[in-house]
Parts: sequence; structure tokens; C-alpha cells
Amino acid sequence: MTLAESVATSAVSTLPDHVSALVALPGEPGYERCSPWNVAVPVRPAAVVLATSPHHVAEAVRFAAGHGLRVTVQATGHGATPVGADTILVQTGAMTDCVVDLPTRTARVGAGARWQHVLDAAAPHGLAPLCGSSPTVGVVGFLTGAGVGPLMRSVGVSSDYVRSFDLVTGAGELLHVTPEEHAELYWGLRGGKASLGIVTGMEIDLLPISEFYGGALYFDGADAAAVLRGWQQWSAGLPENINTSIAFQQLPPMPGVPEPLAGRPTIAVRYTALDDFAEAAALLAPMRETATTVLDTVGVLPYAAIGAVHADPIDPMPVFEEQVLLGEFGADAVDILLAAAGPGSASVQTIVEVRLLGGAMARQAPHRSAFCHRQAAYAVTVIGVPMGPAAELVPAQARALTHALAPWSTGGLLPNFAPSADPARIARAYDEDTRHRLAALADRYDPAGVLNTGQVVRFSVEKSR
Repeated sequence: MTLAESVATSAVSTLPDHVSALVALPGEPGYERCSPWNVAVPVRPAAVVLATSPHHVAEAVRFAAGHGLRVTVQATGHGATPVGADTILVQTGAMTDCVVDLPTRTARVGAGARWQHVLDAAAPHGLAPLCGSSPTVGVVGFLTGAGVGPLMRSVGVSSDYVRSFDLVTGAGELLHVTPEEHAELYWGLRGGKASLGIVTGMEIDLLPISEFYGGALYFDGADAAAVLRGWQQWSAGLPENINTSIAFQQLPPMPGVPEPLAGRPTIAVRYTALDDFAEAAALLAPMRETATTVLDTVGVLPYAAIGAVHADPIDPMPVFEEQVLLGEFGADAVDILLAAAGPGSASVQTIVEVRLLGGAMARQAPHRSAFCHRQAAYAVTVIGVPMGPAAELVPAQARALTHALAPWSTGGLLPNFAPSADPARIARAYDEDTRHRLAALADRYDPAGVLNTGQVVRFSVEKSR
């Protein structure tokens, strides 16, 4: 143990005397709650504070400020970054409150709420929370990362629909943040991830969407070339009420994976549409004709089934992820993708997805935010599971693919698809002006650097103090 770790351990031993929440030190019951959804990330904090209210968060932050420690927060750990022995982890997973207000079509949600909580509360009333592809992801983490969901071409970025935040700053101060109160924080919390504080709750708009036309068409991996080339030409002319992505998949035979998809390469065309469902079905017809489907889940679905479109895994697992945003996706890029992930490629990646962006996402919201890259046309995301004999190949292959697509890259990343504590990688989620403004705000509201850990934008790239 280093001297710094020894000092931290000594200080943290007194934490239960200063925080009114349950505190778990290493080896104690409850400490295991720090394990993130992405179990590939080492999360071993000095202590875990099992928060159930905002004042527990504030107490932990004030304690850390007085003892030279740092604080990070976790609800689900989908976007986990490494946490070490000089950091207190505030676990907000128990703060799952969700209250729907029907007259205003809004929901107030706690820091630990997952999208499934909001779906369960809102969907019976014909209202839709603008979640991501997986209902098991945390609301706060998704929205502070801007939120590019399965309807983003139709309705825009999900964080554009946040009305207010409840925030604990690095000084342990509790603030209510709206477009009128602390407007600079309201700007930065929508896209700035954890840079400006710990969000303990928020109010979000719910849209009057009770159902959609969508699902996925799954084809045999042997048909990947015909399907991908068809998708590339077809997707370029779609109206903005249509959302789509295409994904090479290699799903293992495990519970939850449909038998036609398990243990074999497949290619999936994901599809969602609002408004005229007959027109949506007609627009999808050309993709149905590219090859014979092995599974077709597309139809009119209740909004509560939005998670079925991508069918993301639910159980914790190790994940390695890379992404590149593209300004265009032409025939040459298609060939590169086929060589990297198509038949005969020896790809070990679980998912290689190309998502069509644009539409409403490209338009600036009434209240500006820290979300950048609205003008990107496509997002290519590579997701692998680093396990077994091929574990070392997962990151190498992913980086090779994104590097090969560099001629069309915008240089950017979407915040929620770039979980990292590497300042250079984090920087790619923002343009220079946004990065500078976020860093200035972070230093202003957290002058001691208590929250300077994980996926944050700060002027200092040095993580240890």
C-alpha cells in the first residue's frame, strides 16, 4: 500500500461517523454493490456510500473535500470507468423514485432510476420517456450524456427534453438547476456527463407516443454484403420520422438470445417509425427484399416494448467499446466494414453497428446544451466481449476498424459511447469551445477537484492530487 493509499484508508475509516447513509468499506456487506454492469472495469473504491437521498450525496462530498479524497457516482455502471482507493463511490441505485404528472406530461425521477421504471409509470398513460436502446440503463447517466435514442431522428436528442436537475456540486452544495436558475449548469449538464456535479434527480418531458412501428429484420451472416450495400443506399433517402441502424452480430447461445440468432453470424436491420405506419411498412419493404430473413420482429408495437428493437443484453458482462462518427458512409466504407466484420473476416466482435443519424438530432434545441456533433451523419460502434482465448483480439480489432474508417471520420465521439477516464478520448466528445466552457464551470463549482475523476472535463489532466 502506498503512503497516499494508507492516508486515504485511515481517513475513510471515520466516514460512517459523518454520513447518515449506510457505508460499506472493503470486505464489508454492501461493498459488492460497487461492481458495475461492465464488469471489465476495475471499480475498487475506498468506500461505498449507499445513498437513498440527496443529502447523503452532499455529506459524502463534504467529507471527501475535508480529507483530500475524491467522489464518483454510480447507478448501474453501464458507462463505468476505473475507480481506485483514493475515491469514495456514491451508489445511487436505491434512489429509484419516479412520479408522473399527467397534466404537465412530465416525470420526476431519482438518481438511481432506470428507464424501465419510467416506462412502467408512463406507458400505461400513453406517454413515452425518450429512453435509449436499453431500458435497463440509468436515466441520469443517459441524459447527462445527451441521449441518442432509437427515435432521435424523429424527436431529437433526449436531453433536449430535460426540464430541471437537482445537483450536488463539488463543494457539497445542493442546487436546483433550470433554464432560468443556474442556466450555465443547465447548459452543461445536458451532455457534459459528470463534469459539473452529481445529479440526484431530474424532471423530464414525456411525449404522447403510445406505439410505434418497428423492430428488427435479421438475416444470415452469409448475406451481409447484399444487406449492407442495400441498407447503405436505402437509408440515405429516408425521411426523419424513420430511424434505422444495421449491425453485424455474433451472439452466443445463452438465455435471452433467440434460437435463430444464437451461435451464428447474423446481420440485423433495426427500424423505428412514428406517424403513418402503413407508409413505414412500405418504406421498409426494399430491405425485406435484399435477402431472406431468419427472424422478423417488425410490426406495430407498444412504446413499452421499445427495448425490443435493439434487444441489448440485460445481465452484467465485460465489454470493450469503440466508436467513430462519420460525415458520410459510402461504398468504400461499406467495403471496409465487410472486410472487418463480414463473412470470412475472423471478427471476434459481438456487435458492429452503423447507425443513421441526422433528422431532428441535427437541429439545435430551444435551449442550447453541451452536446456536440449534431452534424455527424453516421455512428459506427464496435462492441466486443473480452473473454476467453480471443480476449486480446477484441480491442485490437476494434481500433483497427475505427482507424480504417478515419478518412470519413468527423473526429468526434458521442459521450455515452465513449466511457473512459482518458482525457484525450473524453475530449473527442466535444468541440474546443464546449470543452473549455465545461472545464471552466467544473473548476468554478468544484475548486478542490473533489469530483475530478472518471469521465469529466477539467483543465487539469492530472487525476491524482
